[in-house]
Amino acid sequence: MSAANDTILCFGEALIDFLAGEPVEGQARTFRQFAGGAPANAAVAVAKLGGRCEFVGMLSEDMFGDFLLHSLRDAGAGVRYVRRTAAANTALAFVSLDAHGERSFNFYRPPAADLLFRDADFDPDCFAAAGIFHACSNSLTDADIAAATLSGMVRARAAGALVSFDLNLRPALWPDAAPPLPVLWRALEAADLIKLAREELEYLKEGRFGDDDVVARLLRTARLVLITDGAAPMRWYARGRSGELPTIDVKTVDTTAAGDAFIGGLLSQLQREGVDTRTFDAFLADSTELERCLRYASACGALAVTRHGAFAALPTHAEAIALLGAAAVEA
Repeated sequence: MSAANDTILCFGEALIDFLAGEPVEGQARTFRQFAGGAPANAAVAVAKLGGRCEFVGMLSEDMFGDFLLHSLRDAGAGVRYVRRTAAANTALAFVSLDAHGERSFNFYRPPAADLLFRDADFDPDCFAAAGIFHACSNSLTDADIAAATLSGMVRARAAGALVSFDLNLRPALWPDAAPPLPVLWRALEAADLIKLAREELEYLKEGRFGDDDVVARLLRTARLVLITDGAAPMRWYARGRSGELPTIDVKTVDTTAAGDAFIGGLLSQLQREGVDTRTFDAFLADSTELERCLRYASACGALAVTRHGAFAALPTHAEAIALLGAAAVEA
């Protein structure tokens, strides 16, 4: 792949995670501010791993939008395709953790600046530069931003980019907490690479289909489907092939950005190996190489859960390689 069209574009929301501190009797509860948002996390994950990426989205002109812009830039993610607006504030997410580091969210969105991005806000040059275009479902939660997201996926594919989609389903962000399956399937059917968490696969099953039914439907259009399940083994499916890989055992502190670290790790590996839409099928035909890249992605996800925050928790390439080496020795 030439340097002219090997950038990873991560499209969608950036927001502020306020991580709840431990309650202390007689004192006001404290919250720590972290930069976050799934596609923004993925962009930072790629950047911290040494990849070339651009975050594409709408940021508010408020103080939190300034913080997000500076945080993206400081982490090494490109911001040339970021748009700003004074018409809405930054989305906020208040995050609490249980004893196992599993998080729960209280979202303050809509209204929010990220929802105001429209198809006309895309710079055409971004598609010309893209080797991979990555999106998530949180930019499908109302009709206008959904139209922009789906258009971006279609335009990226038409420009020759590999299209990646992480469902990353947050029902609380949808009206009536009921994400409509038709719009989710439109996005899933526009992707070459799909990542689902186990509970998201269950959602797509609608209580009446089996795992194989859903995976088969996904593979009508996608070329690789990944199912993650926390500390349980990860499963991968390509057309005519499938496999399972164990995860790396670590002490979990905060699971907030684990999936974003995983997908960022995989996309950065594809970029590092020069894999694009033209060579993706050949890459998938080599199960050894595919699983090597998936193990790297798994190490990135494992490292993220050992730290608090989103951007702040994402690992470097050296850290991922060191964890893989340690895991190999232990095995």
